[in-house]
Amino acid sequence: MKIIDHIKNAAGKTLFSFELLPPVKGQSIQGIYDAIDPLMEFKPPFIDVTYHREDYIYKQHETGLLEKVSYRKRPGTVAICAAIMNRYKVDAVPHLICGGFTKEETENALIDLQFLGIDNVLVLRGDARKADASFIPTPGGHTYACNLLEQVFNMNNGQYLHEDHDTSFSTNFCIGVAGYPEKHFEAPNLKVDFRYLKQKVEMGAEFIVTQMFYENSKYFEFVSNCRENGIDVPIIPGLKPITSSKQLISLPKLFHIDIPEELSEAVTKCKNETEVKEVGIEFMIEQCKELVNFGAPVLHFYTMSNPGPTKKIAEAIF
Repeated sequence: MKIIDHIKNAAGKTLFSFELLPPVKGQSIQGIYDAIDPLMEFKPPFIDVTYHREDYIYKQHETGLLEKVSYRKRPGTVAICAAIMNRYKVDAVPHLICGGFTKEETENALIDLQFLGIDNVLVLRGDARKADASFIPTPGGHTYACNLLEQVFNMNNGQYLHEDHDTSFSTNFCIGVAGYPEKHFEAPNLKVDFRYLKQKVEMGAEFIVTQMFYENSKYFEFVSNCRENGIDVPIIPGLKPITSSKQLISLPKLFHIDIPEELSEAVTKCKNETEVKEVGIEFMIEQCKELVNFGAPVLHFYTMSNPGPTKKIAEAIF
């Protein structure tokens, strides 16, 4: 079922969902099940599965020369989505990213997803490789999320990359995109950011999932600005509880977000990491209560495949 239909069928009730990381190469799928099982009591209608681009390592040969080798640390997104749907009878939402994939590889992945009965995709540009200062497109791939979105939309209308393909077959994906309540870090200002977001909706995006945030006022303002800019699709807040004191530095650095003074001061006063986790959970419980009262369609948690903190929050909300 499509995300927009899940939201419509909920008739105003806030739903629960979460995002998973594929296991590191070589690990079994049992790790995925262990991350899902504790959260199934909250009846998520869908579960997101991230996609990760290739990275590079350097292997040294006996001659002393270094060889640059491409590898993918967390493969298996399509297979994991199929396994989730088969085992739990819920919808899986794979991420689609620009980095690391040619247009042909993207088309093949979309054909596989349609064949498996997957109805939803979350279209993203994706992050830069660790060794790169900024995002570098893959040769033969897409540079921006809107380009990738256009390819998905075209396939929904039976348009493929090559004329010899059977154009009588079309996909039927519900397309989601990312939103940034605190502005995408590469956008010069919020006005430009909203212009690109509106463009994506006009191109066929049917729902938005936000970057994590810790001040609800920023989400409320983001929703209001979207509506004023003619963006009327559901806006799902993305959430991640603070679980470590190190995240006061790492999260703003990696995701370009602000941590409110109230939360940062409470974490700083903690005597140990156990107290930090408790503070983070309690803060997010209150944050979620306010979001539910506001009418957020879904509370979407970035679990990083660690279900414990999210479970405690969900127990207090759902």
